[in-house]
This record gives sequence, C-alpha cells and structure tokens, in this order.
Amino acid sequence: MLSGKTALVTGSTSGIGLGIALALAREGATLVLNGFGDPEPAKAEVAALGGKVGFHGADMSKPEQIADLMAYAEREFGGVDILVNNAGIQHVANIEDFPPEKWDSIIAINLSSAFHTTRLAVPGMRRKNWGRILNIASAHGLVASAQKVAYVAAKHGIVGLTKTVALETATTGVTCNAICPGWVLTPLVQKQIDDRAAREGLAVEKARAELLGEKQPSGEFVTPEQLGGLAVFLCSPAADQVRGVAWNMDGGWVAQ
Repeated sequence: MLSGKTALVTGSTSGIGLGIALALAREGATLVLNGFGDPEPAKAEVAALGGKVGFHGADMSKPEQIADLMAYAEREFGGVDILVNNAGIQHVANIEDFPPEKWDSIIAINLSSAFHTTRLAVPGMRRKNWGRILNIASAHGLVASAQKVAYVAAKHGIVGLTKTVALETATTGVTCNAICPGWVLTPLVQKQIDDRAAREGLAVEKARAELLGEKQPSGEFVTPEQLGGLAVFLCSPAADQVRGVAWNMDGGWVAQ
C-alpha cells in the first residue's frame, strides 16, 4: 500500500516510534529513523522487512538539526511523504518544583519539533498532492494529570497544531491527524513504574497494576503494534477524509 512512499518517524529507535516505523515498513514504505538510542538494531528490524532504511540523529530540540534531518530525507529519499512526529521526553513534578529548563526542553522536543518538521514537509506534500502527517499526542493531549504540566501543555498543543494544519490542507491530498495513546509500556513508562515502586516500596508488578488501575480501565497496556496498525489505517485511502482528528487508543482512559 505504501510502496514508493518515504516515512520519517522521529524518536523511532525504540518504543512507539519503532512500532509505527515497522508497521509502515511492512506496507512497503521507505523509512527514515531518528532518535537518541542505538540506531543499528532498529535499522536491522526495518531492513529485515525488505524496505530501504536510513537514519539521522538530529536532536529534535534544535531547529537547525531538524532542518538538516529534513534535508537528508530530501537528498537521500526524495522527501517525506509520511511524517510521524513522535519524539518526546517527560519530567514529573509539581509546578512550583518544576525546573524551568525541563519545561523548555519538553516544549522544544514534544511540541516545537513538530512545528519545524511540519513546516518543512508540507511544501513537498502540497507539490505531490499527497501526504500524511501523524502527530503522536497522548491521552494527555485530551485530559490532564497532576505533576505533568509541561507534558500536558505540549500534548494539548500538539492537538491544536494538528487541527490547524488539517484545516490549512483540507482541500489537498494532505491529511494531518493526532494519535493519542494511553499507557504504552515504553522505556519512558517503565521508568515511571520503577520510580513508583522504589518510592512506595512496592513490587514492580504491583506498581504496574496500580499505574494502570488509576487511569486505564482495560487494565492492559496499549502496544506499539496496535498504534502501528492505526497509523497504517490513517495512511490508507480509507482515511482520506479523516482530518484534524485526535484519535485516542487508551483502554478507555478518556471515556471516564
């Protein structure tokens, strides 16, 4: 379905980003990976599916490196047809204890990076009259949790960015949508579980169950593979008129 298309997935050396990258590769897309992790295992997984794959280690908090990433995709693969803005970091603290530098870095990576990649990708998508922009928001793009002021603000911002770009491209073959996962067992979430277990003197499994129980009625994690399936659908012709949607896949979190 996606043969001849190039997909750039930021933050794709592990977790959600890698899961989406693999799902797109299975449909024939060429992949450009990005992230702070070791790229070689991720590249090998994509290559094993038979697709072409590249990597660029841009720091997504730095606009000049983002520009270099987009130029790399253009130079090596003819541009970006599918843009998945997934890169993200987290810090947890009450607002009065929240370090300003953490606020700045979370807003830069979780929100501003999507602005920079999108503004650079849209002209090429308009020329081809086809493109897919998928912004990985969060249930926290729709509802809030305490102690996550920067993350919640950034993810709400991503949903607003998504809607605006969807309107600006509404008469074209370019669509822009957001995916809003609930708890996914990524390294980021595992760290929260481990920290909770240490802080409260709990077994890790107990901390995991309590984390899910507070927010996610299904009691189960969303998987990167499930999110990849949704991403593939949003890239399909069936989703040509899905525009500006914030699609939660969250085990019932936002239904409460």
